[in-house]
Amino acid sequence: MIVYLLCLLLFCVGLYCILRKRNIIKIIVGVIIAEYAVNLLFILVAYRRGGRAPLHSPDAVIENMVDALPQALVLTSIVISLASTALLIAIAMRIYQKYRTFDITKIRELRG
Repeated sequence: MIVYLLCLLLFCVGLYCILRKRNIIKIIVGVIIAEYAVNLLFILVAYRRGGRAPLHSPDAVIENMVDALPQALVLTSIVISLASTALLIAIAMRIYQKYRTFDITKIRELRG
């Protein structure tokens, strides 16, 4: 149970960085932390003590096997988060090229 609370704490740290920080780079780091907290939660939900990998064999006993679906979801989520992180960094670089700052309070002309 404590592991789930630590996962929630990690997500709250990421959410705090997204909502309260004014630097674009710190906001991107907060997004990354929140994404990995969700991935960690998926892996923790699928964990079983003494579990076995779900291998296909004719003599395999179905008892105490680990669910493979959350692992596949996390692998997909890692790929999607990599793409979204690259997009966020590219947008941050373009904002820095135009305004010469990462501070979102100093960027006032974000219209078209």
